[in-house]
Amino acid sequence: MNKTSNTPKDLGYYFPAEFAPHVATWLSWPHKEASWPGKINTIYPYYAQFVKELAKGELVRINIADEAMKAFAVGHLEKAGVNLSKVEFFFHPTNDAWCRDHGPAFLINPKADQQKVIVDWGYNAWGNKYPPYDLDDVIPTLIGKHFNLRVFHPGIVMEGGSVEFNGAGTLMTSTACLLNPNRNPHLNQQQIEEYLVNYYGVEQILWVDKGITGDDTDGHIDDTVRFVNEDTVIAVIEENKNDENYSLLQHNLKQLQQMRLLNGKQLNIVELPMPDKIIWEDQRLPGAYANFYIANQSVIVPTFRCDKDDKALQIIQDCFPDREVVGIDSTEIIWGLGSFHCLSQQEPAI
Repeated sequence: MNKTSNTPKDLGYYFPAEFAPHVATWLSWPHKEASWPGKINTIYPYYAQFVKELAKGELVRINIADEAMKAFAVGHLEKAGVNLSKVEFFFHPTNDAWCRDHGPAFLINPKADQQKVIVDWGYNAWGNKYPPYDLDDVIPTLIGKHFNLRVFHPGIVMEGGSVEFNGAGTLMTSTACLLNPNRNPHLNQQQIEEYLVNYYGVEQILWVDKGITGDDTDGHIDDTVRFVNEDTVIAVIEENKNDENYSLLQHNLKQLQQMRLLNGKQLNIVELPMPDKIIWEDQRLPGAYANFYIANQSVIVPTFRCDKDDKALQIIQDCFPDREVVGIDSTEIIWGLGSFHCLSQQEPAI
């Protein structure tokens, strides 16, 4: 068959790195009690602190259900001292708060007539674990309609937390997640790579195998490996050899050491420790300092009331000399099995 020029890559679009400049950060206001059983009200002060930090350097665009939820959100944001002139609300009802995974993938092409487009991947709540998810699944298209942006629909399941970008043609992901039969069982690794190349506008896919224990997403990359510039990654390691994450993360580290970028270079690898094991109601939670969010002015890092917090913040600060690294307590938020990166999705500037 003749291949028609209609994928984002064909049209010159690509997904910028998170450390490239943003217009805004997108969030979906948390409201689902079942995601934080018995303690959803404990997360709002920390969530509002996250919004406050974001708003210092960019717009914060928040999906909400209705006027009542907006009033509730504004109350928490005002209490935290958020600059509300930098916050915009959109009446886009959601099932849950994890905007990294259900939010829009914004691609840019500065030379095109329309310089920004959206990719609306399919979303099935990490392999149909938490239905219903029909509201979350349509969020990117609603945002595209609001801003009159072209929306592409690849027709396969993909989550923003499962992919990591260096902005120079390379995408990093994990076999544990993307090759899980609960996502796209009809596709093999090569076919999935073709979708990633064509709909994220990249040239190269790099794979690690493992995710961390307790991660209900089946191993999202944003808990384990993060690009901090075009050729440097932060890789999470476990220092305690008796911890179940130790061998998983050592396996990933060996894979990273063997990788080569498009220019033939090895990755610069910065090792970042895991926090101490976090248990709540007999459940191990996927606490990881790598679930940070790179905002325009700061890097917002989850902390866990752990004696490794300061060391982790310093390692990340050394990787981002042009931004302030800000730790925000994520001990309550992580009960929802995600943190600041999982909650947010960047909208790039052009």
